[in-house]
Amino acid sequence: MRKAPEHLISLIEPIVEGLGYECVGIDYNPHQHNALLRIYIDSENGILVEDCTKVSHQISGAMDVEDPINSNYQLEISSPGEDRLFFKIEQFERFVGSTVDINLFSPIENRRKIRGLIQKIEGDNLFLQNQKQQFEIPFTAMSKARLVPECLLKKGGRNVK
Repeated sequence: MRKAPEHLISLIEPIVEGLGYECVGIDYNPHQHNALLRIYIDSENGILVEDCTKVSHQISGAMDVEDPINSNYQLEISSPGEDRLFFKIEQFERFVGSTVDINLFSPIENRRKIRGLIQKIEGDNLFLQNQKQQFEIPFTAMSKARLVPECLLKKGGRNVK
C-alpha cells in the first residue's frame, strides 16, 4: 500500500466525496520523471468510465490550481475492482467472511505473505483464519492487502504461504 501523502489525501478525498463517490484509496508512486497518482473510487451502483472521467476532470482542475506534485505525473481514476486493495482498517469490515492476501513489512510467525479468511476486526487488528491457523495482524504491519476474488478461489487460485 503506497499510501499517498496526507496533503494529497486532504485535497482529493473531499472532491471525490463531494461528487457522490467513495474515495476507496489513493496510491501515489513518486518516480522522479514519471510519477503515478491512482485514485480508486466506488459507489453503490458500481463505477462506469463516465464516473472516472467526471472525477478525473474535477481532480485535474484542483491539481492544476493547488499544484501539490512538483514533477510530471500521470493521473488515473479507477474502480477498486474485484481484487480491491485495502487502504484503511475500516474497509475490511464489509468483507468479513471473504478471503484476502496480506503482504507484511516484517514476518509474523515466519511468514511475510498470508492468505486467509477475514474473521473479525478489533481496533487496528485484523484476525485471519488460514487453514488451521489464526493470525492477528496489526494494520500497520501490512505493506499490501488485497481481496481475493471468488472466481480465483473456485479455480484454486495460487496458494500463498
